[in-house]
Amino acid sequence: MGSVRAKRTSGPERLRFVVVTVSTSKYRRKSRNEEVDDESGDVAEAVARRSGHEVAQRILVSDDPSMLIPRVENFLSGRNHAIFFVGGTGVSPDDLTIETIRPYIHKELEGFGELFRMLSYEKIGAPAILTRALAGVARGKLIVCLPGSPDAVKTALEHFLPQFCDLFSVDGAQNPVIR
Repeated sequence: MGSVRAKRTSGPERLRFVVVTVSTSKYRRKSRNEEVDDESGDVAEAVARRSGHEVAQRILVSDDPSMLIPRVENFLSGRNHAIFFVGGTGVSPDDLTIETIRPYIHKELEGFGELFRMLSYEKIGAPAILTRALAGVARGKLIVCLPGSPDAVKTALEHFLPQFCDLFSVDGAQNPVIR
């Protein structure tokens, strides 16, 4: 089986990303006009920009389906290539990001979560089993849900951003890899 990279002939050189930080506590602080530090969102933006891509939008939302659903629907109807949801992927009853976003994904990239957990295990050991992450495609776009820790965001994007970008290339028959 050949890799996507081996088949790549062309594609956009610069992708447009949306970074959505999912944090109920940070959203509440921002709603009270308090200063909010979004280190994980900053890391996602920095890695994307350092790789030559554009971060078209940064958003902070509460981990609430009524806030997440409009974000993913607006993204899917827009012109950006990928959306990264950062946070809200834990195992508490309030962590609803993955359950809210998964129904929008047409093709899940199961290997992403598996490899991400492997990398996490190498860094933190057995607690990596509590790590939840999701990546998939919908309507020719990429959707990724990442844990909210800055190190998790950095690990995921530094390791997988090139492969995510390959999804937007075309194969030898000039068909987009994702449609």
